[in-house]
Amino acid sequence: MIKMITIPFNPMMFEIGPFAMSWHGFWSFIGILVAVYLVARWAKQDGINSDIAYDVALWGILGGIIGARLMHVLDFSSYYLANPAKIFAIWQGGIGFLGSMIGGILFGGVYAKIKNYPGGKIADYAAPAMAIAHIIGRLGDIWNGEHLSMPTKLPWGWIFTHPDSPGRLGAERLFGDPEIAVHPAVVYEMIWNSCTVMFLIISRGKFKLDGSLWVIYMFLYSIGRFAIQFLRIDDVKFTLGGISFQEGHIVTFIIFLITLLIMIFYLRPSTGESIDQKKPTSGRKKKAQLRT
Repeated sequence: MIKMITIPFNPMMFEIGPFAMSWHGFWSFIGILVAVYLVARWAKQDGINSDIAYDVALWGILGGIIGARLMHVLDFSSYYLANPAKIFAIWQGGIGFLGSMIGGILFGGVYAKIKNYPGGKIADYAAPAMAIAHIIGRLGDIWNGEHLSMPTKLPWGWIFTHPDSPGRLGAERLFGDPEIAVHPAVVYEMIWNSCTVMFLIISRGKFKLDGSLWVIYMFLYSIGRFAIQFLRIDDVKFTLGGISFQEGHIVTFIIFLITLLIMIFYLRPSTGESIDQKKPTSGRKKKAQLRT
């Protein structure tokens, strides 16, 4: 018998009276802190005042929170129509990352434009930082047992064992068996994001247009999320050719098309000197060059 991975965590970090903090909320907060720190650090390294990076990040975070919560509420509109007071209880978990990407770039981009800040450059710093924050935030999904996925018999399938875990409750409701193993879809997404981070970091300075890395980030994320979405169990919006498509498919496909068009018509590789070429040569190298 294949032994599956068990996830035993209580989805709530703590509860004090009416106030409760979920692991999802905690890890998302840590991810945001890390992202802001990285953006400010990379901006400072390139000669941009870190206060500017913090200002844009603050508005980006605000837009990201609003967008993330709005997408989650829309996903579960029937629940929140019946429990409207829960709409603002974001500390209890429940955000949609696609909404955070859209809301963050809208709020941060508009603010940078109004203040005449280098929004494109800051977006390039934000791209790998957001991908890293997303990886950290997904740890909360594991703790919380969120994003129930399709059953699997693969050895890395996991079972949620805590009685209050949404993953366990969802497995019992949908499959009639709380002990059934499911795909760790959020881990697949974390692996995809890790590869994206590495690509973005090695691509810094290789494109003419400021903001190119953010476009590439959204393009790559849309591809990975679209594919992984087939393993997740969310509300089906429509069926085409016997294939069920969910909201995540619709949103990521739109992002894919928009970013693909931007990449085709606007993104061009940098033709300037590379970073290595700009570095001053040592005295020995200079002498060798003079001799040649």
